[in-house]
Amino acid sequence: MTVLEEVRSEYQKQVDEHLEENRAAALKIRDILADSPVNYNGVFDKTVHIPKVYDKETIDRFQEIAGMTHRIFEKVIDAYQTDPEYRKLFPFSKELEELMCLPIPYDSRLPMARFDLFYYEDTGDFKFCEINTDGTAAMVRDLEYRKAIVHNPAHQAVLEQYDLQPFEVFDSWVKTFLELYKTYPKHVETPNVAIIDILDNATMGDFEEFQRRFRAAGVECEIVDVRDLQYHDNALWSPSGMKVDAIYRRAVTADIMEHYDECADFIAAARNDDVFFAGAFATQVIHNKWLFYVLHRPESRAFLTDEEWAFVKAHVPETVELSEEYISLETFQANKDKYMLKPMDAYASKGVYVSGRECTQEEWKKAAAELYGTGMICQEYCEQYLTENIDFAWGDGTWHHSSCAWRPMTASSWPMKTSGPCPFTLSMDVSERLAN
Repeated sequence: MTVLEEVRSEYQKQVDEHLEENRAAALKIRDILADSPVNYNGVFDKTVHIPKVYDKETIDRFQEIAGMTHRIFEKVIDAYQTDPEYRKLFPFSKELEELMCLPIPYDSRLPMARFDLFYYEDTGDFKFCEINTDGTAAMVRDLEYRKAIVHNPAHQAVLEQYDLQPFEVFDSWVKTFLELYKTYPKHVETPNVAIIDILDNATMGDFEEFQRRFRAAGVECEIVDVRDLQYHDNALWSPSGMKVDAIYRRAVTADIMEHYDECADFIAAARNDDVFFAGAFATQVIHNKWLFYVLHRPESRAFLTDEEWAFVKAHVPETVELSEEYISLETFQANKDKYMLKPMDAYASKGVYVSGRECTQEEWKKAAAELYGTGMICQEYCEQYLTENIDFAWGDGTWHHSSCAWRPMTASSWPMKTSGPCPFTLSMDVSERLAN
């Protein structure tokens, strides 16, 4: 039995031996989360009772995956910015393409991202689910879940036997952000920072926690709607009159383009290199779901090493547009269990259709016929790794198999204590659910 199997077995033993105490604790945790920043407009993620635990071997594996993925993605961004023919592979407007080709005047093409993947614990193999870049969220969920889990008696019992430590995702990003800012040629000693978004869509819990951490690091920080920024005198200004030196851009590119005219001042400052912002518009190459299609193209093979190409072929699911140019409607409808449908460019699971395996054949045929040729993508269905878990708060309080995805570069899980630095952090996908 591996140490991870030992830990999982101990969690299950503690739950089974103290079932009612754990049931009561789960209901208390549910109420705590309902009254916390993870409750976003009346909706918050449902959690199962047993957290995930990683050992050093697994963490090392995630580091390896994140490192390889980041190297490949930086090459993709570089190819997009320098090769007009490569740019033609992506479905971006001329206005967005112009912004994406702006120079990146600091030492990272991809400073923030979340790599969502299905990880198979028995083998260390995996398949990517999707990629998020500048709008990457979930940090406050990790923080609030970590606070709430102190009320979980099974977890407290396991802590008495094993040295488990949570990942840290706020101060580490603030430190990285400020170090990156120092590589910006126009940097000042102590920058004023703005966290920007279309605030109608903002995850304010994340923003407010980051604001506290930036201020604790000795820099002023404001949360600003990108539409309210003002550009004059070769500088960007917040509504309060603060000169903005550095921006943590949480506004996803699609939202900025939807409000293009209202974001004119921010865009003008970006064009003129009068403000540092992480990340650059070029990160949209990675955020857009069409990336998975382009990665399999020979144009991408041309600049990848043999090892990187093998990585892509093994771990990036086959992806095409649901249209006549790529796949016939009859083929798609006849292979219900092979595919799932997604929008070309969205976030927070907006517009994601269930996989064919969660539909009847008639439901699948109907959805396919309605969406064929509308710009949706169809993607290879990836098997999910199942482990035993229990849900007292929202489920039936019995053991079921649980499926989940892993997110290198954000956090919501508990690693076993390791020595040495961890260059990225990890998270359990919020869509974890009990499988029948």
